[in-house]
Amino acid sequence: MAKDNTMKKNTINNFNYLFFSSEKQTWKTPKALYKKLNDEFHFDFDPCPSNAKFNGLVVNWKNRNFINPPHKTQNFWIKKAYLESTKSIQKVKGFPYKRKICVMLLPARPDVKIFHEVIIPYAYEVRFIKGRLKYDEHKNSALFPSMIVVFDQQKRLQPYLSEVKFSSYDFR
Repeated sequence: MAKDNTMKKNTINNFNYLFFSSEKQTWKTPKALYKKLNDEFHFDFDPCPSNAKFNGLVVNWKNRNFINPPHKTQNFWIKKAYLESTKSIQKVKGFPYKRKICVMLLPARPDVKIFHEVIIPYAYEVRFIKGRLKYDEHKNSALFPSMIVVFDQQKRLQPYLSEVKFSSYDFR
């Protein structure tokens, strides 16, 4: 019986390792997806580019930010993106201050705590990507679904999932 339990445990561990871990934690955003988002949002800063020479978690971000964070530290990046989106960028005559926009490419995991504590209450939009993303540097699609999260406090609606704007992209 002990042998059966050990074998079962090893099988589960191997399954979890195979599908939920990777030595590589940064994946370059597919060019077609980035272009589509950039055409819409006109990004002026990427706080976590490949081979960054700075720590994007401690610097101030610019006005329109694109974030494809390393998976192991994505919770820090999600919180930072929300906080950055609450900062003013300029005063417009007769109007309130404009806010920064942060657009994130994330694994779609609506079952995790941060989705319910930060994304649902504070995101302006959650866009689920239809199918699995195909990263340009890999021949196979991602092992997980993906979503685009937009933090735009200037446009944010009520903090309820049923009222968050949802849409999808198909980049298969």
